[in-house]
Amino acid sequence: MKRTKDHFSRLNQKYERIYTQLQELLAKSPHLLSKMATTCALLHHKLSHFFWTGFYILIDQELCVGPYQGSLACQLLAKNKGVCWAGINNKKTIIVADVHQFPGHIPCDSRSNSEIVVPLFDTEGNIWGVLDVDSCQFEAFSTIDKEWLEKITALLKPNPEELKWLFLAQSNL
Repeated sequence: MKRTKDHFSRLNQKYERIYTQLQELLAKSPHLLSKMATTCALLHHKLSHFFWTGFYILIDQELCVGPYQGSLACQLLAKNKGVCWAGINNKKTIIVADVHQFPGHIPCDSRSNSEIVVPLFDTEGNIWGVLDVDSCQFEAFSTIDKEWLEKITALLKPNPEELKWLFLAQSNL
């Protein structure tokens, strides 16, 4: 998908507004689950190229669906398969221009054509899940999405005690 410089400028400005709004909204709640739900809703409804927006949480070495917006989600993701596990295992953001070409892709919705996965870290640097975003468009995600989504997920950085509340097993921490 060919995009203009103007497109990227508008996208960056939109992310700036979203980030500012999330800073204000997330400051109002001490609860991680509420912050995750708010983040999903805002991203999903403000960014038109987002088809499915949600979190997968690492619980007892499984990726389980958390708060999300969009069509019905896969409840559990097969271990070490798909884009979400690639983000977990590599501990870095993964952008996939065409999910149909990604080895081991887990198709939760056949309308999904591209994906970005951002790993989530706690205050001690331990990975506890991912933000997963799908798009119906091919090549929907850019480095602008990557940079801003990493910055946005950093707003959710919990301490290990907060994660225990979110029912993560001690072995994951």
